[in-house]
Amino acid sequence: MKRRAFLTSAGVGVAASTLAAPAIAQTAPEIKWRCASSFPKSLDTIYGGAEFVAKRVAELTDGKFQIRVFAAGEIVPALQVLDAVKDNTIECGHTVSYYYVGKDPTFAFDAAMPFGLNARQQNAWMTHGGGKELMAEFFAGHNLVAIGAGNTGTQMGGWFRKEIKTVDDLKGLKFRIGGYAGTIMAKLGVVPQQIGGGDIYPALEKGTIDGAEFVGPYDDEKLGFHKVAKYYYYPGWWEGGPQVSMLFGKEKYESLPPAYKAALQAACADATLDMLGKYDVQNMTALKRLVAAGTQLRPFPNEVMQACYQAAIEVYEDEAAKNEKFRKVYEAWKKFREEEYLWFRVAEYSFDRFIYAAPPLERKK
Repeated sequence: MKRRAFLTSAGVGVAASTLAAPAIAQTAPEIKWRCASSFPKSLDTIYGGAEFVAKRVAELTDGKFQIRVFAAGEIVPALQVLDAVKDNTIECGHTVSYYYVGKDPTFAFDAAMPFGLNARQQNAWMTHGGGKELMAEFFAGHNLVAIGAGNTGTQMGGWFRKEIKTVDDLKGLKFRIGGYAGTIMAKLGVVPQQIGGGDIYPALEKGTIDGAEFVGPYDDEKLGFHKVAKYYYYPGWWEGGPQVSMLFGKEKYESLPPAYKAALQAACADATLDMLGKYDVQNMTALKRLVAAGTQLRPFPNEVMQACYQAAIEVYEDEAAKNEKFRKVYEAWKKFREEEYLWFRVAEYSFDRFIYAAPPLERKK
């Protein structure tokens, strides 16, 4: 008798759960968004970050929340993604916030500040160092929500037709450079040019510009820069760990169900790790190919690095003196940077300094 009662109640439970599942599923709305990327489709690394987010969000929402990604120029030009999101032309964008420093230099803190943070430090700043809250407040003033969704790691310093031996070699140089670094290099005589990734090669080939930087060996090789410029400099001191972000209109984002917001957050976090790992693997082999093909690797001379560093300090202090929004973030970021550098000098730097100079892992004979 008890066994029959148990089986009956169990059967009711199974039936109830079977009926409940569709009801629960029906509470999740079907949403289709378009996402405009600032990057060409040929770059499976940085453009691929948006596709990664879209795929992950679909998986986490059982296909209910679909995001379709469009490459730069398919809906809006590469450097107009933020405006398109803000104006509700599209639902979301995939870009690097320092592209919009012309509107306000404060945007750069969301991506990378010259002589700033490496990828791990940028992640720490945004997740646990107060950066996320400060930038959320700033973006809210533009009716936007930004979520970090990628990082390239430290970038290269760019391609040049002629060697850069002194600061004087920078004077009059028409150089494609993104973000706040253009303002800094202008103080040293450079004529900065902000050009979307897919438009750099023709400008370099035609001589419209004298040099260009983009990301690193893997992407730069795909874009063909080595075919028109011989010298490849490092490091990209303006991008120690640039964060790529997904941008959303504030009202659009707030209208999402909590589960969909959580899916976006999770997908973007996963995309950050995936992109960084992909670059660290692909750049290694691409650099070998470039050097084998005749590319000449060059470090920026210390004189150039020092001059750029001093120029950066002047630019930051001048902007902080006149821009209250910039000053608020800069003061917090500057303090965080100093403390992070102190910690990294203890374990990280001492490990790197030894191991990168050590011989291969082979037993001494």
